[in-house]
Amino acid sequence: MAFFFCLIVFACPRDTSSEIMEKWNSITLEIVYYVLGWIAFFSWTFGFYPQIILNYRRKSVVGLNFDYLVFNLAKQSSYLIYNASLFFSPAVQKQYHEKYGFGEMIPVAASDVAFSTHSILLTSFALCQVLVYERGSQKVSRPTIGITAAVWVTVLVCLFIAWPHQSWLWLLSVLNTTQVTLAVIKYIPQALLNFTRKSTEGLAIGIILLDFLGGVTNSTQMITQSIDQGSFENFRGNSGKILLCLVTILYDLVVFFQHYVLYRSKNGKISSFSDESHNGSTAPLIRSSDSCQQDNV
Repeated sequence: MAFFFCLIVFACPRDTSSEIMEKWNSITLEIVYYVLGWIAFFSWTFGFYPQIILNYRRKSVVGLNFDYLVFNLAKQSSYLIYNASLFFSPAVQKQYHEKYGFGEMIPVAASDVAFSTHSILLTSFALCQVLVYERGSQKVSRPTIGITAAVWVTVLVCLFIAWPHQSWLWLLSVLNTTQVTLAVIKYIPQALLNFTRKSTEGLAIGIILLDFLGGVTNSTQMITQSIDQGSFENFRGNSGKILLCLVTILYDLVVFFQHYVLYRSKNGKISSFSDESHNGSTAPLIRSSDSCQQDNV
Protein backbone atom coordinates (compact mmCIF):
# COMPACT_ATOMS: atom_id res chain seq x y z
CA MET A 1 0.00 0.00 0.00
CA ALA A 2 2.77 2.43 0.90
CA PHE A 3 4.68 1.60 -2.29
CA PHE A 4 1.50 2.09 -4.36
CA PHE A 5 0.84 5.56 -3.01
CA CYS A 6 4.46 6.64 -3.40
CA LEU A 7 4.35 5.60 -7.07
CA ILE A 8 1.25 7.71 -7.62
CA VAL A 9 2.81 10.82 -6.11
CA PHE A 10 6.14 10.36 -7.89
CA ALA A 11 4.36 9.83 -11.23
CA CYS A 12 2.37 13.06 -11.04
CA PRO A 13 3.36 15.97 -13.32
CA ARG A 14 6.33 17.98 -12.11
CA ASP A 15 6.80 21.69 -12.49
CA THR A 16 10.45 22.59 -12.29
CA SER A 17 10.06 26.11 -13.66
CA SER A 18 10.95 27.68 -10.34
CA GLU A 19 14.21 26.79 -8.65
CA ILE A 20 13.82 26.23 -4.94
CA MET A 21 16.71 27.43 -2.87
CA GLU A 22 17.13 26.05 0.61
CA LYS A 23 20.30 25.90 2.62
CA TRP A 24 21.67 25.75 6.13
CA ASN A 25 22.97 28.92 7.71
CA SER A 26 25.21 27.07 10.18
CA ILE A 27 27.34 24.06 9.32
CA THR A 28 27.48 23.16 13.02
CA LEU A 29 23.68 23.07 13.34
CA GLU A 30 23.46 21.08 10.12
CA ILE A 31 25.80 18.44 11.55
CA VAL A 32 23.87 18.40 14.83
CA TYR A 33 20.63 17.99 12.86
CA TYR A 34 21.84 14.89 11.02
CA VAL A 35 23.49 13.37 14.10
CA LEU A 36 20.28 13.74 16.09
CA GLY A 37 18.28 12.20 13.26
CA TRP A 38 20.41 9.08 13.09
CA ILE A 39 20.51 8.73 16.88
CA ALA A 40 16.71 8.75 16.78
CA PHE A 41 16.76 6.21 13.95
CA PHE A 42 18.92 3.72 15.85
CA SER A 43 17.04 4.33 19.11
CA TRP A 44 13.62 3.67 17.61
CA THR A 45 14.66 0.75 15.43
CA PHE A 46 16.71 -1.22 17.97
CA GLY A 47 13.55 -2.18 19.86
CA PHE A 48 12.15 -4.14 16.92
CA TYR A 49 14.74 -6.92 17.05
CA PRO A 50 14.35 -8.57 20.49
CA GLN A 51 10.78 -9.72 19.79
CA ILE A 52 11.65 -11.12 16.36
CA ILE A 53 14.67 -12.98 17.75
CA LEU A 54 12.58 -14.28 20.63
CA ASN A 55 9.89 -15.57 18.25
CA TYR A 56 12.55 -17.39 16.25
CA ARG A 57 14.10 -18.99 19.31
CA ARG A 58 10.74 -20.14 20.71
CA LYS A 59 9.27 -21.03 17.28
CA SER A 60 6.10 -19.55 18.74
CA VAL A 61 4.22 -16.24 18.77
CA VAL A 62 1.91 -17.19 21.62
CA GLY A 63 1.48 -14.05 23.72
CA LEU A 64 2.47 -11.68 20.91
CA ASN A 65 -0.09 -8.91 20.49
CA PHE A 66 -1.33 -9.32 16.91
CA ASP A 67 -3.44 -6.16 17.17
CA TYR A 68 -0.30 -4.14 17.94
CA LEU A 69 1.41 -5.50 14.81
CA VAL A 70 -1.55 -4.66 12.56
CA PHE A 71 -1.90 -1.15 13.96
CA ASN A 72 1.85 -0.59 13.74
CA LEU A 73 2.00 -1.74 10.10
CA ALA A 74 -0.80 0.66 9.14
CA LYS A 75 0.82 3.47 11.12
CA GLN A 76 4.28 2.98 9.66
CA SER A 77 2.87 2.64 6.13
CA SER A 78 1.16 6.03 6.48
CA TYR A 79 4.36 7.50 7.86
CA LEU A 80 6.47 6.09 5.01
CA ILE A 81 4.15 7.51 2.36
CA TYR A 82 4.42 10.93 3.97
CA ASN A 83 8.19 10.86 4.52
CA ALA A 84 9.16 9.36 1.15
CA SER A 85 6.83 11.62 -0.84
CA LEU A 86 7.98 14.82 0.84
CA PHE A 87 11.65 13.80 0.75
CA PHE A 88 11.85 12.55 -2.87
CA SER A 89 9.00 14.07 -4.91
CA PRO A 90 9.67 17.49 -6.52
CA ALA A 91 5.92 17.92 -7.07
CA VAL A 92 5.15 17.53 -3.38
CA GLN A 93 8.11 19.69 -2.40
CA LYS A 94 6.88 22.45 -4.72
CA GLN A 95 3.43 22.37 -3.12
CA TYR A 96 5.07 22.46 0.32
CA HIS A 97 7.12 25.55 -0.55
CA GLU A 98 4.12 27.25 -2.12
CA LYS A 99 2.26 26.85 1.15
CA TYR A 100 5.00 27.45 3.72
CA GLY A 101 7.49 29.57 1.80
CA PHE A 102 10.21 28.94 -0.78
CA GLY A 103 12.89 29.77 1.76
CA GLU A 104 11.76 26.99 4.11
CA MET A 105 13.63 23.69 4.24
CA ILE A 106 11.82 20.39 3.75
CA PRO A 107 11.19 19.09 7.32
CA VAL A 108 11.90 15.44 6.50
CA ALA A 109 15.38 13.93 6.80
CA ALA A 110 16.85 10.77 5.27
CA SER A 111 16.74 9.19 8.72
CA ASP A 112 12.95 9.64 8.79
CA VAL A 113 12.58 7.72 5.51
CA ALA A 114 15.01 5.06 6.71
CA PHE A 115 13.16 4.61 10.00
CA SER A 116 9.70 4.21 8.48
CA THR A 117 11.01 1.84 5.78
CA HIS A 118 12.86 -0.25 8.34
CA SER A 119 9.79 -0.33 10.61
CA ILE A 120 7.55 -1.65 7.83
CA LEU A 121 10.02 -4.36 6.91
CA LEU A 122 10.43 -5.65 10.47
CA THR A 123 6.73 -5.39 11.32
CA SER A 124 5.92 -7.32 8.13
CA PHE A 125 8.54 -9.92 9.08
CA ALA A 126 6.92 -10.30 12.51
CA LEU A 127 3.54 -10.81 10.82
CA CYS A 128 5.12 -13.54 8.67
CA GLN A 129 6.28 -15.19 11.89
CA VAL A 130 2.67 -15.10 13.07
CA LEU A 131 1.70 -17.12 10.00
CA VAL A 132 4.36 -19.81 10.32
CA TYR A 133 4.94 -20.21 14.06
CA GLU A 134 2.69 -21.73 16.69
CA ARG A 135 0.14 -19.11 17.78
CA GLY A 136 -2.45 -20.98 19.84
CA SER A 137 -5.94 -19.49 19.76
CA GLN A 138 -4.78 -15.91 19.33
CA LYS A 139 -6.03 -13.84 16.41
CA VAL A 140 -6.46 -10.25 15.32
CA SER A 141 -9.51 -8.75 17.02
CA ARG A 142 -12.53 -7.56 15.05
CA PRO A 143 -12.24 -3.95 16.29
CA THR A 144 -8.66 -3.85 14.99
CA ILE A 145 -9.73 -5.18 11.59
CA GLY A 146 -12.57 -2.66 11.48
CA ILE A 147 -10.42 0.32 12.46
CA THR A 148 -7.64 -0.61 10.03
CA ALA A 149 -10.09 -1.14 7.17
CA ALA A 150 -11.77 2.19 7.92
CA VAL A 151 -8.39 3.93 7.89
CA TRP A 152 -7.45 2.67 4.44
CA VAL A 153 -10.91 3.23 2.97
CA THR A 154 -10.69 6.83 4.21
CA VAL A 155 -7.25 7.23 2.66
CA LEU A 156 -8.47 5.84 -0.68
CA VAL A 157 -11.43 8.23 -0.67
CA CYS A 158 -9.05 11.12 0.03
CA LEU A 159 -6.86 9.93 -2.84
CA PHE A 160 -9.73 10.16 -5.30
CA ILE A 161 -10.58 13.61 -3.95
CA ALA A 162 -6.99 14.82 -4.27
CA TRP A 163 -6.30 13.32 -7.71
CA PRO A 164 -8.26 15.77 -9.97
CA HIS A 165 -6.57 18.81 -8.46
CA GLN A 166 -3.21 17.13 -7.76
CA SER A 167 -3.62 18.11 -4.09
CA TRP A 168 -0.85 15.82 -2.93
CA LEU A 169 0.22 17.91 0.05
CA TRP A 170 -3.34 17.81 1.41
CA LEU A 171 -3.41 14.02 0.94
CA LEU A 172 -0.13 13.71 2.82
CA SER A 173 -1.51 15.83 5.66
CA VAL A 174 -4.35 13.30 5.96
CA LEU A 175 -1.82 10.46 6.12
CA ASN A 176 0.20 12.38 8.69
CA THR A 177 -2.86 12.75 10.90
CA THR A 178 -3.67 9.08 10.37
CA GLN A 179 -0.26 7.87 11.55
CA VAL A 180 -0.41 10.01 14.70
CA THR A 181 -3.91 8.70 15.50
CA LEU A 182 -2.77 5.11 15.03
CA ALA A 183 0.26 5.77 17.24
CA VAL A 184 -2.05 6.92 20.05
CA ILE A 185 -4.29 3.87 19.61
CA LYS A 186 -1.43 1.36 19.68
CA TYR A 187 0.09 2.85 22.85
CA ILE A 188 -3.05 2.99 25.00
CA PRO A 189 -3.48 -0.76 25.79
CA GLN A 190 -0.03 -1.07 27.40
CA ALA A 191 -0.54 1.75 29.89
CA LEU A 192 -4.02 0.42 30.75
CA LEU A 193 -2.68 -3.10 31.16
CA ASN A 194 -0.02 -1.87 33.60
CA PHE A 195 -2.72 -0.04 35.57
CA THR A 196 -5.00 -3.09 35.64
CA ARG A 197 -2.27 -5.45 36.82
CA LYS A 198 -0.71 -2.83 39.14
CA SER A 199 2.64 -4.00 37.82
CA THR A 200 5.04 -3.55 34.90
CA GLU A 201 6.41 -7.08 35.35
CA GLY A 202 7.58 -8.42 32.00
CA LEU A 203 8.03 -5.00 30.45
CA ALA A 204 11.38 -4.48 28.72
CA ILE A 205 12.09 -1.10 30.29
CA GLY A 206 15.30 -0.73 28.27
CA ILE A 207 13.25 -0.58 25.08
CA ILE A 208 11.08 2.14 26.62
CA LEU A 209 14.24 4.09 27.43
CA LEU A 210 15.34 3.84 23.80
CA ASP A 211 11.87 4.85 22.65
CA PHE A 212 12.06 7.92 24.88
CA LEU A 213 15.52 8.78 23.53
CA GLY A 214 14.20 8.55 19.98
CA GLY A 215 11.31 10.89 20.75
CA VAL A 216 13.57 13.44 22.45
CA THR A 217 16.24 13.44 19.74
CA ASN A 218 13.69 13.66 16.92
CA SER A 219 11.94 16.65 18.48
CA THR A 220 15.32 18.25 19.25
CA GLN A 221 16.25 17.73 15.60
CA MET A 222 13.25 19.81 14.54
CA ILE A 223 14.14 22.51 17.06
CA THR A 224 17.68 22.60 15.63
CA GLN A 225 16.32 23.23 12.15
CA SER A 226 14.04 25.97 13.47
CA ILE A 227 16.94 27.73 15.21
CA ASP A 228 19.05 27.62 12.05
CA GLN A 229 16.27 28.93 9.81
CA GLY A 230 14.90 31.42 12.33
CA SER A 231 11.42 30.04 11.73
CA PHE A 232 9.09 27.47 13.26
CA GLU A 233 7.29 26.73 9.98
CA ASN A 234 8.81 23.24 9.97
CA PHE A 235 6.67 22.42 13.02
CA ARG A 236 3.55 23.45 11.14
CA GLY A 237 4.71 21.83 7.92
CA ASN A 238 5.48 18.50 9.62
CA SER A 239 3.08 18.56 12.53
CA GLY A 240 2.76 14.78 12.37
CA LYS A 241 6.40 14.25 13.30
CA ILE A 242 6.35 16.54 16.31
CA LEU A 243 2.99 15.14 17.46
CA LEU A 244 4.39 11.61 17.13
CA CYS A 245 7.38 12.63 19.25
CA LEU A 246 5.11 14.18 21.89
CA VAL A 247 2.83 11.10 21.97
CA THR A 248 5.87 8.85 22.33
CA ILE A 249 7.44 10.96 25.08
CA LEU A 250 4.15 11.22 26.99
CA TYR A 251 3.56 7.46 26.81
CA ASP A 252 7.12 6.70 27.93
CA LEU A 253 6.84 9.12 30.86
CA VAL A 254 3.63 7.39 31.96
CA VAL A 255 5.34 4.00 31.84
CA PHE A 256 8.40 5.36 33.65
CA PHE A 257 6.13 6.66 36.42
CA GLN A 258 4.36 3.31 36.63
CA HIS A 259 7.60 1.31 36.61
CA TYR A 260 9.77 3.39 38.94
CA VAL A 261 7.16 4.99 41.23
CA LEU A 262 3.65 3.49 41.33
CA TYR A 263 4.47 -0.20 41.04
CA ARG A 264 8.14 -0.29 41.96
CA SER A 265 7.58 -2.36 45.11
CA LYS A 266 5.31 -4.78 43.29
CA ASN A 267 7.53 -5.47 40.30
CA GLY A 268 9.18 -8.81 40.84
CA LYS A 269 6.45 -10.04 43.16
CA ILE A 270 4.04 -10.75 40.33
CA SER A 271 5.57 -13.22 37.96
CA SER A 272 3.58 -14.46 35.04
CA PHE A 273 6.67 -16.01 33.52
CA SER A 274 6.75 -19.05 35.78
CA ASP A 275 4.48 -21.05 33.50
CA GLU A 276 7.17 -21.05 30.82
CA SER A 277 10.34 -20.97 32.91
CA HIS A 278 10.33 -24.73 33.41
CA ASN A 279 11.03 -25.41 29.74
CA GLY A 280 13.74 -22.78 29.43
CA SER A 281 11.75 -20.45 27.17
CA THR A 282 11.65 -16.72 27.66
CA ALA A 283 8.45 -14.70 27.86
CA PRO A 284 7.82 -12.43 24.87
CA LEU A 285 8.30 -8.70 25.11
CA ILE A 286 4.85 -8.08 23.65
CA ARG A 287 1.94 -9.95 25.15
CA SER A 288 -1.59 -10.48 23.97
CA SER A 289 -4.30 -8.05 24.99
CA ASP A 290 -6.85 -10.89 25.17
CA SER A 291 -6.38 -11.18 28.91
CA CYS A 292 -5.30 -8.54 31.39
CA GLN A 293 -3.47 -11.23 33.30
CA GLN A 294 -0.91 -11.69 30.53
CA ASP A 295 2.37 -9.85 30.40
CA ASN A 296 2.67 -6.53 28.68
CA VAL A 297 4.77 -5.13 25.88
